[in-house]
Amino acid sequence: MVEIFSQYENSLTLKLLLLSLFVFVTSVPSVEARIRRYRWEVKYEYRSPDCYKKLVITINGRAPGPTILAQQGDTIVVELNNSLLTENVAIHWHGIRQIGTPWFDGTEGVTQCPILPGDTFTYKFVVDRPGTYLYHAHYGMQRQAGLYGSIRVALPDGEAEPFSYDYDRSIILNDWYHQSTSEQAVGLSSKPFVWVEEPQSLLIQGRGKFDCTSSPSIGDGLCNASSPDCSPYAMTVVPGKPYRLRIGRLPALAALRLEIEGHNMSVVEADGHNVEPFVVKNLFIYSGETYSVLIKADQNPSRNYWMSSKVVSRNSTTPNGLAIFNYYPNHPRRNPPTVPPAGPLSNDLAPRVAQSNAIKSHQGYALPPPLKPDRVIVLLNTQNEINGYKRWSLNNVSLKFPHTPYVIALGEKLLHSFDQTPPPDSYDVANYDIYSIANNTNAIASNSIYRLQFNTIVDIILQNANTMTADNSVTHPWHLHGHDFWVLGYGTGKFDVNSDPKKYNLVNPIMKNTVPLHPYGWTALRIRADNPGVWAFHCHIEYHFYMGMGVVFEEGIERLGRLPSSVMGCGATKAFHRP
Repeated sequence: MVEIFSQYENSLTLKLLLLSLFVFVTSVPSVEARIRRYRWEVKYEYRSPDCYKKLVITINGRAPGPTILAQQGDTIVVELNNSLLTENVAIHWHGIRQIGTPWFDGTEGVTQCPILPGDTFTYKFVVDRPGTYLYHAHYGMQRQAGLYGSIRVALPDGEAEPFSYDYDRSIILNDWYHQSTSEQAVGLSSKPFVWVEEPQSLLIQGRGKFDCTSSPSIGDGLCNASSPDCSPYAMTVVPGKPYRLRIGRLPALAALRLEIEGHNMSVVEADGHNVEPFVVKNLFIYSGETYSVLIKADQNPSRNYWMSSKVVSRNSTTPNGLAIFNYYPNHPRRNPPTVPPAGPLSNDLAPRVAQSNAIKSHQGYALPPPLKPDRVIVLLNTQNEINGYKRWSLNNVSLKFPHTPYVIALGEKLLHSFDQTPPPDSYDVANYDIYSIANNTNAIASNSIYRLQFNTIVDIILQNANTMTADNSVTHPWHLHGHDFWVLGYGTGKFDVNSDPKKYNLVNPIMKNTVPLHPYGWTALRIRADNPGVWAFHCHIEYHFYMGMGVVFEEGIERLGRLPSSVMGCGATKAFHRP
């Protein structure tokens, strides 16, 4: 295989040079998968992404981190040096299924021991499908500190998507807090409970704008409205040209919508799968989701336009995030002459549900699901108090990770490392009122896991309910590691195991790795348990997952070969060799 040192990959000259290496004079064209190597240093630096100065986790001095560019079938090798000084780290490759390499999924406590300060760890995996993906921290709540980036996987040379465009762009939408993740973690883990409240800003591609005059208590020099770090992100476009805009979303809390003033967007890809195109003015996007939209620069070219993100699903005080959709040759710092679009009402659920229902597999690319499941797991999402601490739970079980990651504990037969009692497959459906504050006094914290029979079909029903606040149910984006799932349908109220499955879409459901669970509703998923390993399935809201909102699935662990010793060194494997 040919090795490409991808930290120099943005050089057009190098790209052309490398391309020439793969041109062979033969009658039959062939494509060889490549190895793309990255060397990353992860460390804290003072930055002002929304004008407020704070510590931000960077990769090679960048936040968001560098974009990984690859083609289907390539091998990605990331040599990561942890220079955080006082914190461990792990990075999850969000949407990459890690077939044959579950130990490189990057989920501390599930698939690997954390990377200690000063240590270097090498991730190596294959990107087996084209599409738009993400990477982000999966240790503590470091994702909220800026440790994230994009992954773009192209089709092999000579193949094309069922849609056309001239240029390809990526952005990540995020929310931003001024408190450190350590301060937030202490509050969430305290008695009395201290909530993080609403984010101070919304970032578009790592940039936002906080009103430095809004809080007189801000110390001198901490907020500088003229800092170049917080100048609006500008996406430059050529008038008349069609663009593919890849949108990833990694906020810690808020569901968002994206609007580009005066332009419609045609949704064509979701989480790496082609979508039967549909047009939106506002794209609703939940934490962990990725979308590709087509947009044409067909408006008046004499001016620029606003790109605007807004919190939805919460009664939020956070101001909208703003960037500039820059029509060349206008100056990219030239503000549009209009007031930024306000966007839809935050509590308007109907258009968000309508978008969820509109996402279908593209004709010709649909992979119909198996008609029936072998097992059904119904997961009731609730807020609980356990020993006086506020937690999130599934069927009254709140997830806590063991000291020995599950893949290692199972692979090395260290079964004493976690609770072997299986968690429940359902809850008291007949007697539970999803619209009321429940007592739930029998909730427990546990590190038990679901054991799935290999290659069986499993339905997962996510059921939403009231929180510990009256008349309150919140949106939860759920992400599954190691798999894509068929999204069979959404519904309101309590899921009926007898009647609701008759409404499933078994013809052209979209496959995704992240999906929303709407307030007081249910979402039905179907998976094939065919990827040997141990996989996290959790709410992608950073704070909810930190507070226990997740489960773990094991399947086919006996099919794995010898585990690499580099993932060990914690819990019951402290004495194991780590090179």
